[in-house]
This record gives sequence, C-alpha cells and structure tokens, in this order.
Amino acid sequence: MSNDGVIAVERALSLLDCFSPQSPSMTLAELAAKSPLHKTTIFRLLNSLERSGYVVRGKEGVYSLGPRLLYLGRVYERGLQLADVVMPILTELTRQTGESASYYTPQRDGARLCLFRSQPHEGLHSQVMAGSVMPPDQSSTGRVFTIWDQLAPRGQDALPFFSSGMRDPYSASWSIPIFGAEDRFVAALTLAGLSERIRKLDADRMARLLREAAKALSMRLGATPEALDLIYD
Repeated sequence: MSNDGVIAVERALSLLDCFSPQSPSMTLAELAAKSPLHKTTIFRLLNSLERSGYVVRGKEGVYSLGPRLLYLGRVYERGLQLADVVMPILTELTRQTGESASYYTPQRDGARLCLFRSQPHEGLHSQVMAGSVMPPDQSSTGRVFTIWDQLAPRGQDALPFFSSGMRDPYSASWSIPIFGAEDRFVAALTLAGLSERIRKLDADRMARLLREAAKALSMRLGATPEALDLIYD
C-alpha cells in the first residue's frame, strides 16, 4: 500500500500553518504571500476549509482559524499524557548520547522539579532522580530558568547552554528551554553526565541532538515552528 499521502490534504494543512499568534487573521493576498501555492488554489482550499469549519471568512475577505480547530485542540488536550510525549524523547537522547536526559519544570522561588528522567543502565552517571527539587544555581539548567522563567537578560551565549562543576565538582550538563502552547516557556531539557567523560564527547553533535529534540518536543507541546526557529537557530 502506498504511503505517499494526499497532496490536496497536505496543501490545505500547509495553509492552516500560515496562521500564527503574530498573524491570526489574513486576507487572500497575505496568505498567497506566505504560501508557495497559487492564489486560485488557495482560494479553492479556503472554501473547502470554511465549509468544514476550519477557517472562517470575515468582513472584507479576512480569514481566521475556525472553531473546528478549537474543538480538536480540546480533544488533543484531553488525550495528552505528558509522560507519553516526553519520555520517548528522553529515552532516545539517552540512547544517542549515552548520558542522562531530564525534563525540569518550574517551581516556586526559582527552584525546578525533575519531572522526568532517562538514565543509561551502565556506567557512572549524575544521580538526580525524577521527583527531585533543585534550588536555583548557575548550572546550565539553572540559567535556562533564570532567563525564561524569571526573565533575566539572555546575553549572547548560543543554545544549548553548557556548564561544568556548578552543581558538584564532577558533573557537567547541556540545557535548553522547552516551549508549549502560545510559545510559553514550560520546561528545560537537560543532558548531564560526568565532567571527565563529557569533555571527550563531540560537543557540536551533542548540541545538535539537543536542539533537534527540544524543537520536536516543543512542537508536540503546541509551540509554533516560527518561534522555535528564532529561539533555537
């Protein structure tokens, strides 16, 4: 059985992806400027989407997303089990790197909770357990929370942030922010291990894997590709 998909469906979905928090409503001309599709094709697709409730056409030919998408969003929220979204990505990061991968969420007074963690079965590794609450610090994870949770200036450092010997003399880590619905900061994704071992790793490869994982996870949680491109690239 062919797995090529249906071009018309993919084109219609690509039109929906043109809408964003920065452009919640657009005219046909504005959509044509954002889409590679011909204006006539866009117009026909919009008519089909409007009949199905996926877009609405307002006064003066301005299009917005329709109520059907809100309904599907609510269905998605009810079916979303955070562990089912996060853990496969952490597990894959651990498999690819051989290091511990963690998902931290904000707590009061700048603290952070290790909500999920994937750890290799062999070798010595950082011993933070899922459920641990960590105080504010200058580690790579702490810096993510200082900037995106407490809104301190970011500075010029590229993502992911790296630190060594901050939490204890023997551990090092890379960390990157995770975003969700409305492009809001929701968590930090961290790779951690022994400093001596991490110094011998390919830092560029580790950073690339972490950025790819962060983007995939953020999109699963509802962040927009446009915002993620600005943050991660």
